[in-house]
Amino acid sequence: MGAILTQNTNWANVEKAITNLKKNRVLTPQALYHMPLSRLSRLVKPSGFFNVKAKRLKGFMDFLFQEYQGRLPQMDRESLNTLREKILSVNGIGPETADSILLYALNKPIFVVDAYTKRVFLRHHWVRNDSDYHSLQKIFMDNLKHDVSMFNEYHALIVRVAKEFCRAKPICEGCPLESFHIKRKHLYK
Repeated sequence: MGAILTQNTNWANVEKAITNLKKNRVLTPQALYHMPLSRLSRLVKPSGFFNVKAKRLKGFMDFLFQEYQGRLPQMDRESLNTLREKILSVNGIGPETADSILLYALNKPIFVVDAYTKRVFLRHHWVRNDSDYHSLQKIFMDNLKHDVSMFNEYHALIVRVAKEFCRAKPICEGCPLESFHIKRKHLYK
């Protein structure tokens, strides 16, 4: 749910939408699958773009029920690559959303790249401006052990650095990456 609702919004708004779903006791695949689209739209309204997100949620629920009888454990039996391709075939689900579902809901070892990741890596000149999702993800997948807990933690640390230091208007003083960045620059002179 969160992976879809967080598209183009912040997590605080997603939490409000999830709270609505919990209060109405409909935060289950079965309830969401059978719920009318108009009601779902009203419940996820705090997440913004609520009509689009309600359609995407319904599309994902249709996929979950058609492919896996509405059961996440059945979905979990698929290999990472097969499942990723299937999830990407759902309308409105792109790489970041698919990988978030795989990592956070199904504990599959895949690194999630988001706007924070790109911002931090660009600011430190570790990637080029034209780097796409897959090239950024490849850095992590090729250089880190494929471990769900580590990918979760690493991503959380990047998000924290981005929110605290690497903001739209950066606060470089005190950034835990700045000393590394300066040393790295010095090494390559």
